[in-house]
Amino acid sequence: MTVRAQIVKVCQREDINFLLTNRIPRRLVTQFIGWVSRIEQPLVRDLSIAAWRFFSDLDLSEAKKTQFESLHDCFIRELKDGARPIARNADIMVSPCDAIVGACGSIAGTTLFQAKGFPYTLEDLLCDRDLVETYRDGCYATLRLNSSMYHRFHAPHDGRIEQVRYISGDTWNVNPIALQRIERLFCKNERAILRLRLAANGQTVTLVAVAAILVASIRLHCLGAALNRTYKGSSVIACDYAVGKGDELGWFEHGSTIIVFAPPGFAPCDKIRDGAVIRMGEPLMHLP
Repeated sequence: MTVRAQIVKVCQREDINFLLTNRIPRRLVTQFIGWVSRIEQPLVRDLSIAAWRFFSDLDLSEAKKTQFESLHDCFIRELKDGARPIARNADIMVSPCDAIVGACGSIAGTTLFQAKGFPYTLEDLLCDRDLVETYRDGCYATLRLNSSMYHRFHAPHDGRIEQVRYISGDTWNVNPIALQRIERLFCKNERAILRLRLAANGQTVTLVAVAAILVASIRLHCLGAALNRTYKGSSVIACDYAVGKGDELGWFEHGSTIIVFAPPGFAPCDKIRDGAVIRMGEPLMHLP
């Protein structure tokens, strides 16, 4: 086993990983990494990206750029045209992002799971009574982006973004180790809730973009602003922003989780199961 493999293996041990990514001043570390990641000095940039490569399976072969101004520029990279074909079937809603599928399936009343044995409720996550009723007994899919994945997210179907709700919160890590230790983790973290009215049937689909440690900033094109701890505007923002299936909606400053909610009648596509890897544009759910 190489030295690199030994170091990575140690860092992936559950107790050490949880300690390194959670039992630290999460906000301060997130601020610090956010600052460092934007430094454009070539040595700092190159060492930062090299360290990222060392601890992950980072693949930049699909990136539109071949040179990056900073670590942050690399994190939020765009992809080459055509790198993510979009499933155009009108009765299919596609994945908004590259991800590993976490918990998914039917919502039992208003209860769903972040991991086996760790339930949470729509009320705690969405903080919106109307949305809770919309997704009662509905369908959901938890899509986790790891640090090396493509960090931009896109519209799962044609429609209009009608509202964004921003909920300030903590920055717990959202990896499987933390999800199996911290109850109601998604409900504690900073998040943006996007309500999308589908053009196909007029029903509402919601994307919950959950921030995490090193990722406490979410950019949305429909707002033209970053949602993070410095945001001072209204927590509920009305929108009327038309999108087509596959259109870019925004990006995480690093990487995190998107939870997709759909009303009763929607159903996960055949390949959507815990642990499956999905790419943006691939089938996620069947429309009724």
